[in-house]
Amino acid sequence: MTSLVLTADDFGMSETVNAGIERAHRQGVLTSASLMMGGAAVADAVARAKHLPNLRVGLHLVVIEGPPVLPPQAIPALVNGEGWFPSDQLRLGLRYFFLPHVRRQLATEIRAQFAAFAATGLALDHADSHKHMHLHPIVGALMLRIGREFGLRTVRVPHEPVAVMARCGVAPSPGARAMAAWTRLFRAQARRAGMQMNDNVFGLAWSGGFDEARLLRLLPELPDGRTELYFHPAAGRDAQIDRFMPAYRHEDELAALISPAVRVKMASLNLMPPPPGS
Repeated sequence: MTSLVLTADDFGMSETVNAGIERAHRQGVLTSASLMMGGAAVADAVARAKHLPNLRVGLHLVVIEGPPVLPPQAIPALVNGEGWFPSDQLRLGLRYFFLPHVRRQLATEIRAQFAAFAATGLALDHADSHKHMHLHPIVGALMLRIGREFGLRTVRVPHEPVAVMARCGVAPSPGARAMAAWTRLFRAQARRAGMQMNDNVFGLAWSGGFDEARLLRLLPELPDGRTELYFHPAAGRDAQIDRFMPAYRHEDELAALISPAVRVKMASLNLMPPPPGS
Protein backbone atom coordinates (compact mmCIF):
# COMPACT_ATOMS: atom_id res chain seq x y z
CA MET A 1 0.00 0.00 0.00
CA THR A 2 1.03 3.60 -0.57
CA SER A 3 1.27 6.00 2.35
CA LEU A 4 1.15 9.48 0.87
CA VAL A 5 2.45 12.81 2.18
CA LEU A 6 2.01 16.02 0.17
CA THR A 7 4.42 18.76 1.22
CA ALA A 8 4.93 22.42 0.28
CA ASP A 9 8.47 23.80 0.45
CA ASP A 10 9.55 27.39 1.16
CA PHE A 11 6.91 28.18 3.82
CA GLY A 12 7.91 31.58 5.20
CA MET A 13 9.67 32.81 2.06
CA SER A 14 6.97 35.41 1.34
CA GLU A 15 3.38 36.11 2.26
CA THR A 16 2.35 35.14 -1.26
CA VAL A 17 3.88 31.70 -0.75
CA ASN A 18 2.32 31.43 2.71
CA ALA A 19 -1.12 32.26 1.35
CA GLY A 20 -0.78 29.59 -1.32
CA ILE A 21 0.25 26.99 1.22
CA GLU A 22 -2.63 27.84 3.52
CA ARG A 23 -5.12 27.60 0.66
CA ALA A 24 -3.62 24.30 -0.55
CA HIS A 25 -4.19 22.86 2.92
CA ARG A 26 -7.61 24.37 3.65
CA GLN A 27 -9.12 23.71 0.23
CA GLY A 28 -6.94 20.93 -1.12
CA VAL A 29 -4.87 17.88 -0.33
CA LEU A 30 -1.70 19.44 1.11
CA THR A 31 -0.72 17.73 4.37
CA SER A 32 2.65 19.27 5.30
CA ALA A 33 4.85 22.33 4.89
CA SER A 34 8.57 22.97 5.34
CA LEU A 35 9.43 26.25 7.08
CA MET A 36 12.36 28.55 6.15
CA MET A 37 13.39 30.09 9.47
CA GLY A 38 15.28 32.97 7.84
CA GLY A 39 12.48 33.76 5.41
CA ALA A 40 11.14 37.29 5.16
CA ALA A 41 7.62 36.12 6.06
CA VAL A 42 8.44 33.47 8.68
CA ALA A 43 6.39 35.21 11.40
CA ASP A 44 3.36 35.25 9.09
CA ALA A 45 3.90 31.56 8.30
CA VAL A 46 4.07 30.61 11.97
CA ALA A 47 0.89 32.55 12.71
CA ARG A 48 -0.93 30.79 9.87
CA ALA A 49 0.36 27.38 10.98
CA LYS A 50 -0.97 27.91 14.49
CA HIS A 51 -4.45 28.29 12.99
CA LEU A 52 -4.01 25.10 10.93
CA PRO A 53 -3.69 22.39 13.60
CA ASN A 54 -3.66 19.53 11.08
CA LEU A 55 -0.90 21.00 8.91
CA ARG A 56 2.30 19.18 9.81
CA VAL A 57 5.23 21.59 9.77
CA GLY A 58 8.93 20.81 9.54
CA LEU A 59 12.21 22.66 9.05
CA HIS A 60 13.32 23.62 5.53
CA LEU A 61 17.03 23.98 6.26
CA VAL A 62 18.63 26.77 4.23
CA VAL A 63 22.38 26.64 3.59
CA ILE A 64 22.29 27.77 -0.05
CA GLU A 65 20.60 30.62 -1.97
CA GLY A 66 18.72 32.10 0.95
CA PRO A 67 18.92 34.07 4.17
CA PRO A 68 20.53 32.68 7.33
CA VAL A 69 19.09 33.00 10.82
CA LEU A 70 22.30 34.30 12.40
CA PRO A 71 23.60 37.80 11.62
CA PRO A 72 26.15 37.81 8.77
CA GLN A 73 28.96 38.92 11.06
CA ALA A 74 28.53 35.72 13.07
CA ILE A 75 29.02 33.49 10.00
CA PRO A 76 31.18 35.55 7.57
CA ALA A 77 32.61 32.44 5.87
CA LEU A 78 29.13 31.29 4.83
CA VAL A 79 27.49 34.37 3.33
CA ASN A 80 28.03 36.79 0.45
CA GLY A 81 28.06 40.59 0.45
CA GLU A 82 24.27 40.64 0.75
CA GLY A 83 24.42 38.51 3.89
CA TRP A 84 22.86 35.53 2.11
CA PHE A 85 24.07 32.04 1.33
CA PRO A 86 25.41 32.07 -2.26
CA SER A 87 23.84 30.10 -5.10
CA ASP A 88 27.00 28.33 -6.35
CA GLN A 89 26.29 24.77 -5.25
CA LEU A 90 29.62 23.27 -6.33
CA ARG A 91 31.73 25.94 -4.64
CA LEU A 92 29.65 25.78 -1.47
CA GLY A 93 29.88 22.02 -1.39
CA LEU A 94 33.67 22.09 -1.63
CA ARG A 95 33.95 24.71 1.10
CA TYR A 96 31.63 22.78 3.40
CA PHE A 97 33.68 19.65 2.86
CA PHE A 98 37.27 20.88 3.01
CA LEU A 99 37.42 23.96 5.28
CA PRO A 100 37.17 23.32 9.05
CA HIS A 101 36.33 26.93 9.96
CA VAL A 102 33.49 26.88 7.41
CA ARG A 103 32.14 23.64 8.88
CA ARG A 104 32.20 25.15 12.39
CA GLN A 105 30.17 28.15 11.24
CA LEU A 106 27.85 25.85 9.29
CA ALA A 107 27.15 23.81 12.43
CA THR A 108 26.43 26.99 14.37
CA GLU A 109 23.94 28.19 11.75
CA ILE A 110 22.21 24.81 11.49
CA ARG A 111 21.80 24.74 15.25
CA ALA A 112 20.39 28.28 15.15
CA GLN A 113 17.79 27.25 12.56
CA PHE A 114 16.63 24.29 14.66
CA ALA A 115 16.55 26.51 17.76
CA ALA A 116 14.52 29.14 15.91
CA PHE A 117 12.01 26.49 14.88
CA ALA A 118 11.77 25.22 18.46
CA ALA A 119 11.11 28.78 19.64
CA THR A 120 7.96 28.95 17.49
CA GLY A 121 6.25 26.37 19.67
CA LEU A 122 5.31 24.30 16.60
CA ALA A 123 5.86 20.55 16.72
CA LEU A 124 8.81 19.53 14.54
CA ASP A 125 7.31 17.05 12.08
CA HIS A 126 10.28 16.57 9.75
CA ALA A 127 13.32 18.21 8.17
CA ASP A 128 14.48 18.67 4.60
CA SER A 129 16.54 21.37 2.91
CA HIS A 130 16.54 24.04 0.24
CA LYS A 131 17.94 22.66 -3.03
CA HIS A 132 18.30 19.29 -1.23
CA MET A 133 21.62 20.41 0.25
CA HIS A 134 21.28 17.86 3.05
CA LEU A 135 22.47 15.29 0.51
CA HIS A 136 25.91 16.84 1.03
CA PRO A 137 27.55 14.46 3.53
CA ILE A 138 28.65 17.23 5.90
CA VAL A 139 25.32 19.08 5.81
CA GLY A 140 23.39 15.83 6.16
CA ALA A 141 25.45 14.65 9.12
CA LEU A 142 25.03 17.99 10.90
CA MET A 143 21.29 18.10 10.21
CA LEU A 144 20.86 14.61 11.64
CA ARG A 145 23.08 15.09 14.68
CA ILE A 146 21.81 18.53 15.66
CA GLY A 147 18.24 17.74 14.66
CA ARG A 148 18.09 14.78 17.03
CA GLU A 149 18.85 17.16 19.91
CA PHE A 150 15.69 19.07 18.95
CA GLY A 151 13.49 16.00 18.60
CA LEU A 152 13.91 15.34 14.87
CA ARG A 153 12.59 11.91 13.90
CA THR A 154 11.71 12.13 10.18
CA VAL A 155 13.73 13.35 7.19
CA ARG A 156 13.22 13.55 3.44
CA VAL A 157 15.30 11.35 1.19
CA PRO A 158 14.82 12.81 -2.32
CA HIS A 159 14.83 9.50 -4.18
CA GLU A 160 12.68 9.77 -7.32
CA PRO A 161 12.46 6.36 -9.06
CA VAL A 162 13.52 6.73 -12.68
CA ALA A 163 11.34 3.80 -13.77
CA VAL A 164 8.19 5.48 -12.48
CA MET A 165 9.12 8.77 -14.12
CA ALA A 166 9.86 6.96 -17.37
CA ARG A 167 6.30 5.61 -17.35
CA CYS A 168 5.20 9.24 -17.02
CA GLY A 169 7.23 10.23 -20.07
CA VAL A 170 10.31 11.62 -18.30
CA ALA A 171 13.66 10.24 -19.46
CA PRO A 172 16.35 9.94 -16.77
CA SER A 173 18.93 12.71 -16.92
CA PRO A 174 22.63 12.36 -16.03
CA GLY A 175 21.95 14.65 -13.07
CA ALA A 176 19.19 12.37 -11.81
CA ARG A 177 21.49 9.36 -11.95
CA ALA A 178 24.23 11.21 -10.07
CA MET A 179 21.75 12.38 -7.46
CA ALA A 180 20.67 8.79 -6.84
CA ALA A 181 24.15 8.02 -5.48
CA TRP A 182 23.93 10.91 -3.02
CA THR A 183 20.48 9.80 -1.87
CA ARG A 184 21.83 6.33 -1.11
CA LEU A 185 24.55 7.88 1.05
CA PHE A 186 22.11 10.07 2.95
CA ARG A 187 19.65 7.21 3.43
CA ALA A 188 22.44 5.22 5.07
CA GLN A 189 23.30 8.18 7.31
CA ALA A 190 19.64 8.65 8.28
CA ARG A 191 19.17 4.95 8.98
CA ARG A 192 22.19 4.92 11.30
CA ALA A 193 20.73 7.96 13.08
CA GLY A 194 17.47 6.07 13.67
CA MET A 195 15.38 8.38 11.48
CA GLN A 196 12.13 7.60 9.75
CA MET A 197 12.17 8.45 6.06
CA ASN A 198 10.19 8.13 2.87
CA ASP A 199 10.78 5.34 0.38
CA ASN A 200 10.18 7.59 -2.64
CA VAL A 201 9.83 11.30 -3.46
CA PHE A 202 8.27 12.90 -6.52
CA GLY A 203 8.64 16.51 -7.57
CA LEU A 204 12.30 16.67 -8.55
CA ALA A 205 11.99 16.28 -12.32
CA TRP A 206 8.92 18.55 -12.37
CA SER A 207 10.13 21.05 -9.76
CA GLY A 208 8.28 24.30 -10.32
CA GLY A 209 5.97 22.72 -12.87
CA PHE A 210 4.18 19.98 -10.94
CA ASP A 211 0.80 20.87 -12.40
CA GLU A 212 -2.56 19.11 -12.41
CA ALA A 213 -1.97 17.11 -15.59
CA ARG A 214 1.35 15.76 -14.32
CA LEU A 215 -0.06 14.94 -10.90
CA LEU A 216 -3.01 13.07 -12.43
CA ARG A 217 -0.60 11.14 -14.63
CA LEU A 218 1.65 10.23 -11.72
CA LEU A 219 -0.92 9.12 -9.14
CA PRO A 220 -1.79 5.75 -10.76
CA GLU A 221 1.93 4.97 -11.11
CA LEU A 222 2.88 5.52 -7.47
CA PRO A 223 4.78 2.57 -6.00
CA ASP A 224 3.98 0.92 -2.70
CA GLY A 225 5.58 2.34 0.42
CA ARG A 226 5.89 5.75 2.07
CA THR A 227 5.81 8.34 -0.71
CA GLU A 228 6.18 12.11 -0.54
CA LEU A 229 5.09 14.51 -3.26
CA TYR A 230 6.53 17.99 -2.83
CA PHE A 231 5.34 21.25 -4.37
CA HIS A 232 5.97 24.99 -4.47
CA PRO A 233 2.49 26.56 -4.32
CA ALA A 234 1.91 30.30 -4.09
CA ALA A 235 -1.12 32.54 -4.43
CA GLY A 236 0.60 34.69 -7.06
CA ARG A 237 3.96 36.09 -8.04
CA ASP A 238 6.13 38.43 -6.01
CA ALA A 239 9.66 39.86 -5.99
CA GLN A 240 11.17 36.87 -4.20
CA ILE A 241 9.71 34.38 -6.67
CA ASP A 242 10.70 36.51 -9.66
CA ARG A 243 14.27 36.82 -8.39
CA PHE A 244 15.03 33.23 -7.50
CA MET A 245 12.46 31.10 -9.35
CA PRO A 246 11.43 33.05 -12.44
CA ALA A 247 10.58 29.93 -14.42
CA TYR A 248 8.55 28.23 -11.67
CA ARG A 249 4.78 28.03 -12.09
CA HIS A 250 3.73 28.37 -8.46
CA GLU A 251 0.08 29.11 -9.25
CA ASP A 252 -0.17 25.99 -11.42
CA GLU A 253 1.17 23.89 -8.56
CA LEU A 254 -1.41 25.44 -6.22
CA ALA A 255 -4.12 24.64 -8.77
CA ALA A 256 -3.01 21.00 -8.79
CA LEU A 257 -3.28 20.76 -5.02
CA ILE A 258 -6.82 22.19 -4.89
CA SER A 259 -8.05 20.40 -8.02
CA PRO A 260 -11.33 18.43 -7.56
CA ALA A 261 -10.09 16.02 -10.23
CA VAL A 262 -7.01 15.25 -8.16
CA ARG A 263 -9.11 14.58 -5.08
CA VAL A 264 -11.39 12.24 -7.05
CA LYS A 265 -8.41 10.39 -8.54
CA MET A 266 -6.79 9.99 -5.12
CA ALA A 267 -10.03 8.62 -3.69
CA SER A 268 -10.41 6.17 -6.59
CA LEU A 269 -6.90 4.87 -5.88
CA ASN A 270 -7.58 4.57 -2.13
CA LEU A 271 -4.98 7.22 -1.39
CA MET A 272 -7.56 8.86 0.87
CA PRO A 273 -6.81 12.59 0.74
CA PRO A 274 -7.91 14.50 3.82
CA PRO A 275 -11.10 16.53 3.66
CA PRO A 276 -10.61 20.27 3.01
CA GLY A 277 -9.38 22.15 6.07
CA SER A 278 -8.79 19.01 8.12
